Amino acid sequence: MSLLTEPLPRTTAAPGPVPDLADADRKALTKKDTAAEHPTWCPGCGDFSVLALYYKLIEKRKVWHEKICTVAGIGCSSRFPYFVQAHGTHFIHGRALPYATGISISRPDLHVFVFGGDGDAFSIGGNHFNHTARKNVKLTYVVMDNHVYGLTKKQTSPTSPLGFKSKTDVWGSTDRPINPMKQAIAAGATFVARATATNIPHLLLMMEAAMDHDGFSFIECLSECIEFYPGAFDAANPRKGGAFNQVPADHDVTDEYAAYKLADAEGSGVFGLFYKVNRPTKNANEAKLIAETRSKQGDLADWQILKKNFDRMK
Repeated sequence: MSLLTEPLPRTTAAPGPVPDLADADRKALTKKDTAAEHPTWCPGCGDFSVLALYYKLIEKRKVWHEKICTVAGIGCSSRFPYFVQAHGTHFIHGRALPYATGISISRPDLHVFVFGGDGDAFSIGGNHFNHTARKNVKLTYVVMDNHVYGLTKKQTSPTSPLGFKSKTDVWGSTDRPINPMKQAIAAGATFVARATATNIPHLLLMMEAAMDHDGFSFIECLSECIEFYPGAFDAANPRKGGAFNQVPADHDVTDEYAAYKLADAEGSGVFGLFYKVNRPTKNANEAKLIAETRSKQGDLADWQILKKNFDRMK
């Protein structure tokens, strides 16, 4: 006997926000409240800064445990969910974005943050990056780009520069590296920014702006791997003789062509908000589709609608 021949305890309501807890006046979370396991990165890793600012962001914006969701794939930076006391998932390599998409669409009340590295985001996960951007899913994606595979001990990554010597390119890489900023803009991301783990105030500003954006917000954060590519971003670090060059004050963030040209800057490039536009999100489009479909089904429960669809396919 099919399970669909009997009523199941399903809700008739469409997925939506979970009601807030009664205590609306509770104190903001502190790092002590939000921190979980102790980070296991190498001392001096730039990922420590990003994690510290994530704690700070949660505290500053007064986001509660049950309203946070942290998702990551595989890699050094992708261990974020272990270190945050809230909803979170350490998902499979390169597949964090489609998983986070399901969370974002089914739980619009959550702040969904995805963290990853250059290999996880642009190699095995490159296809998912493009499609999540073009669909404009409402979530924040922070990629800690160190230009090398660090967890597996120094292989060439998609963003490693020409000539980079690694275990997979002992004579120096001859493959042209991808440009994450260009890729994000061309794919259709509606919020594209670059930051660095060595400029804490600026990175926090970018994370706050990304969190507030209604759509797919992407931040490329340069995060030095001190074990396998030390000094990779010294040119952007004033403390090491470099220069932190920011997006020009007169830059029009709605100008896609201008943003694309900014992404061509030499070296470590410029930092700040490159591109930001408003466009209907995947979340809004799906919610509209669900509402329109349900309006045609009368008072049928979810299981009854599902059964009708299965019957139609027989």
